Amino acid sequence: MSKETPKRIIIDTDPGVDDVLALLLAFRSPELKVEAITTVAGNVPVEIGTANAFTILELLDLPISPPISKGYSRPLKRALFTAERVHSSDGLGGLRDLEDGGRKRYPSPSIRLFGRDAPETILRLVDQYPHEITLIPIGPLTNVAIALDRDRNTMAKLKEIILMGGACSVPGNVTPAAEFNIFVDPEAAQAVLSSGIPVTMVGLDVTMQVKISRETLSDRLGQGGRVGQFVRDLTSALSQRGSGITLHDPLAIGVAIDRTFVKTEKVHVTVETEGKFTTGMTVADLRGHREKGALPHAEIALEVDSTRFLNFFLDRVMGEG
Repeated sequence: MSKETPKRIIIDTDPGVDDVLALLLAFRSPELKVEAITTVAGNVPVEIGTANAFTILELLDLPISPPISKGYSRPLKRALFTAERVHSSDGLGGLRDLEDGGRKRYPSPSIRLFGRDAPETILRLVDQYPHEITLIPIGPLTNVAIALDRDRNTMAKLKEIILMGGACSVPGNVTPAAEFNIFVDPEAAQAVLSSGIPVTMVGLDVTMQVKISRETLSDRLGQGGRVGQFVRDLTSALSQRGSGITLHDPLAIGVAIDRTFVKTEKVHVTVETEGKFTTGMTVADLRGHREKGALPHAEIALEVDSTRFLNFFLDRVMGEG
């Protein structure tokens, strides 16, 4: 596949730890061409997430870097709910606090924002490359919903959306019903899922099965040169808290590269926006029969080849460089 024309992608992200790992995977995969990174509030406030995206570009020192556009700082209708208790206040597991000889190991990056906001950048690229762009949102869907509201006809020219979000057959990770990205902005998620654009949902049903154990982290994180050191520092705090690192967002990138990492089922999916206890729940009709007017419209990943994906991720991200 790497000999074929790379797939044009936009990554819409709220850079916390697993988002950063997803960005590393994307940039180290010749099957993909990252046309832009757009940032959104989610794991951390959008200003912090945007700085983290620039940190990755500085780390990789690419010959040509894609533009980064800052997106929205709050959900469509709700107060922002963040995950700093998981990702730390810097979104990078405390990476900004590390020092070598009294100097910051990872100083604040130089910010050079693209002139347009995130929804406008998405629209301009989709219009420039009609039916070629795969949009990969790995944070709350606020930017995508706003782009739809501004120009639905242009958004209809997307090739597809592959999003990390939802929990259709398993419990949520914020509430018993809801996964984080959908919970933060359920109105945006409902707008995207009901847009008619081809959507593949890579949710907790599969991402919870792609976890790098502490033992594997210990064995592999001595590799990979400068990037390997960065990943070691990035994942250290999180791996010490539990049994390993769950690769939620990297799996969405993996599916964009090779859809056979997962098995999907086409179903009707809606998002609960009004429930007292179920706000953000992704309600997928997994029954054998279909209600009138509830035709299947989204592919949801229900099975994953976790061993193959984990090996793929480690080989790509921890390869020399």
